[in-house]
Amino acid sequence: MSRIHPTAIVDSSAEIDASVEVRAYAVIGPRVVIGADSVIHSHAVLDGPMTLGARNEVYSFASIGALSQDISAKRDDPTGTVIGDDNVIREYVSIQRGTLKEWDTKQGQTRIGSRNLIMNYCHIAHDCVLGNDIIMANNASLAGHVELGDFVGLGGYTLVYQFCRIGAHAFTAFSAGVDGDIPPFMLAHGNPAKVRTVNKTGLKRRGFSAEQIEGIEDVFKRIYRSGAPMADVRAQIAALAAAGDDAAMTAIASFLEGGKRPLAR
Repeated sequence: MSRIHPTAIVDSSAEIDASVEVRAYAVIGPRVVIGADSVIHSHAVLDGPMTLGARNEVYSFASIGALSQDISAKRDDPTGTVIGDDNVIREYVSIQRGTLKEWDTKQGQTRIGSRNLIMNYCHIAHDCVLGNDIIMANNASLAGHVELGDFVGLGGYTLVYQFCRIGAHAFTAFSAGVDGDIPPFMLAHGNPAKVRTVNKTGLKRRGFSAEQIEGIEDVFKRIYRSGAPMADVRAQIAALAAAGDDAAMTAIASFLEGGKRPLAR
């Protein structure tokens, strides 16, 4: 028995696993691939090229894979959207496909990992890259080319400026206006957002030891309280990472070496 409702509109080129449920009035466009055991709710719209992995749930009125709002984007550009497994994408979320930029290494793809919760009315613009286990609370919005690490939490109405990066396990409070990079494990709030402390509550929930958290707090003080030039701070943290086998320290050192935006300070 088909699990595609007779009122759903499904393009003949779409590849949909037999276990997928497509509910009433959903629209599945050309070149969309949907993995096993996914559920597409009523009135959701999926545009290709797109690959949606297994066990994803897309709620009503979500729009995934539509043409970017970047004014340079053209409908026939060979761009797309790639989404992993076990994501929950709630009502009225918009996720737009990538764009073609000569300098961009993402090859025209908006990419989202696995096990993410994207709540109502969130917006993910072109060429964003999201990791795994992220929570975006209602109305959080990402401009183009934003990168979120694993286990990032965005409070409701958080706005993130284009090209910003938010590192793994970082958290932004309600209505933060992020216009700079937020290193891994930090907590930021305000508009413009400033890093205020370490995300200790989140780290404890995820099993970080007291010793690891103390090390991250030391890094926080070096970046945000010492007053030292950033070049010196980067060198100090790189030396700490090289001297031990602490994955958290290595993650921070690596983060500080990249990026196009200044740190949120």
